Amino acid sequence: MWSEVLLVLVALGTSRHKLLLVSFDGFRWDYDQDVDTPELDLISLRGVKAKYITPPMLTMTSPSHFTTITGRWVEDHEVVHNMMFDQKTNLKIPHKQTLRRSEWWDTGATPLWITAQNQGLKVGSFHFPGGGANYSGQPVGRHVFEIPGFPDDNETEWRQNMDTVLDWFSEEDFDFVTLYFGEPDNVGHARGPDTPQRKAIIRQIDHALGYLRHGIEMRNLTHNLNVIITSDHGMTTVKKRPLVDEIVLNNYLPLLQLNSFEILDYGGFGILTPKPGKEPQVLEALAKVPNITAYAKNQIPKSFHLGKSKRMPPVVIQADLGFNLNSRFIVYVNKGDHGYHSGEMDMKTIFRAFGPDFRQNVVSEPFDSIHLYPLMCNLLRITPAPHNGSAQVTMELLIQDKGERTGFEPGLNRS
Repeated sequence: MWSEVLLVLVALGTSRHKLLLVSFDGFRWDYDQDVDTPELDLISLRGVKAKYITPPMLTMTSPSHFTTITGRWVEDHEVVHNMMFDQKTNLKIPHKQTLRRSEWWDTGATPLWITAQNQGLKVGSFHFPGGGANYSGQPVGRHVFEIPGFPDDNETEWRQNMDTVLDWFSEEDFDFVTLYFGEPDNVGHARGPDTPQRKAIIRQIDHALGYLRHGIEMRNLTHNLNVIITSDHGMTTVKKRPLVDEIVLNNYLPLLQLNSFEILDYGGFGILTPKPGKEPQVLEALAKVPNITAYAKNQIPKSFHLGKSKRMPPVVIQADLGFNLNSRFIVYVNKGDHGYHSGEMDMKTIFRAFGPDFRQNVVSEPFDSIHLYPLMCNLLRITPAPHNGSAQVTMELLIQDKGERTGFEPGLNRS
């Protein structure tokens, strides 16, 4: 892998620019196609975009974000769910609380923050999943947790967070920072992806990106800061009664009698541990459930990159697009969801980037999000940790000719 990165570094030169990675949770690849988004359009003109990127299996917040920041498949980095769990003790910890539990994140896969700061860079994480954990006892240089209960769609807070992060670059000379926002995921869940409310939050995001661009200009970071904008997964409309029969797994197998552990009431993806000797009976019953596919762990398709995981329970359930898993009765209220197969177009997400190392007005073919890690290592001019991505995949996005101008010029098309 490193020889591949070295070739890119030779092409790019030795000068290092700063890097900001921004993630908008649940930003589906086509959310900007039915909304007026002048800032995203400008980024595409003055930078690069991919038609879409494909997240890993699983299309959930924590597994997908950790793939981005480690360049490892889920079976390698072992963050196998949004919830921290232990199938032996039946421990289940909600997503927000899991963000503070180092034992869930510190699995042996080294995230980019740690790799970068071990090579002398100054790094920070603002709300980004995994950024608040310690790795072999080492914390991320600076990290900020989300404030519990604060609304994710507060644009005033978004601006404050952007100002804070940009000040880290301009006033404290940070080299690499990750910044996370919980929208449009929350609106997608609560209202659905095909609603006026979802369109409104995309307009708000676009407006906020204008504020970010303006902040970069005002701090004289235009020629020294690369910015990547992406997401973790898409969103699809949940199919509900009376249009379809919702999935209630207890109607097909007696969960309490056959299973010792389960996480099933959680969107389109479920896991369970049958009681000793009951796995064949469980799989036989699940095979009769409509609109799902159940796998024994040793039969999970290799393309999922899940089967080698030590944390993954013995049985994995993948619902068809739009169908949610319910265990004993219907508890699911979301109108939109994710967790479905990453090959589904509704699970694809966005990629935009601009800055001194990126070309202008370039649209690339789709690629997997696993390749973002070597791209970021190239931009930061650091030696990567072991990873599953390829630097060659994103080569066309980067300047090869020193005479090629990139970046936002101050005052250009300012909204």
